[in-house]
Amino acid sequence: MLHTAYITGADRGLGLALTKSLLCRGYQVFAGSYLPEWPELSELMSEYPVNLVIVPLDVSDDAAVSAAAALIASHTESLDLLINNAGIFPQHTPTILEDLDFEIIKRLYNTNTLGPLRVTHSVINLLLKGQLKKLVNISSEAGSISANHRIGNFGYTMSKAALNMQSSILQLHLKEFGVKVLNIHPGYVRSYMSGKFNEDGTVEAVDSAAGILKLVDTEVDLNGPLYLDYEGNPMGW
Repeated sequence: MLHTAYITGADRGLGLALTKSLLCRGYQVFAGSYLPEWPELSELMSEYPVNLVIVPLDVSDDAAVSAAAALIASHTESLDLLINNAGIFPQHTPTILEDLDFEIIKRLYNTNTLGPLRVTHSVINLLLKGQLKKLVNISSEAGSISANHRIGNFGYTMSKAALNMQSSILQLHLKEFGVKVLNIHPGYVRSYMSGKFNEDGTVEAVDSAAGILKLVDTEVDLNGPLYLDYEGNPMGW
């Protein structure tokens, strides 16, 4: 039976790499697209005209998330895998002694923390009907309180710490229904999270995607590790 996956932030970087990998595996992929002008996702349609469904999506907007869920529900009665990948990173990371832009901090929370919660809530009934029942939240080492080494960057770090708590709450609840939640640090990926390509990244998107999907393939332990890096190493909360 054809497996189904929903990936947010699929236009480029890690999201695109995950989309390509799952399509190669024969999945039907619902690819959340925030950047319709970005060409690579649309170009995949010629190669996967049946299995790829591009879904217009802004995870920070309630109506857009609901519309995306309705579109997915019109194509399938279930989802096997949900990957909440969409996220943003600020270009400036001030300390408490500098000017703080609270509008930017609120935008980071709205996208990085509430975005995954909106999306998960919008399709949870489809996920509960799936065969695999896997929920992946792409977090970050920046969300680890025990391993913190930063003196600034409040919005991003706190938004990821809050996402970590979200994942913990979801796993405690959803294990009753057989859903496995994975809260994954993807590595320092060469991607576009800050709006421009990160040349300093140490991990290629395709390698991070391969590691993440290897974890997805791992035999389910509903009481097992939740917060991991893309290579499967446990992260400190």
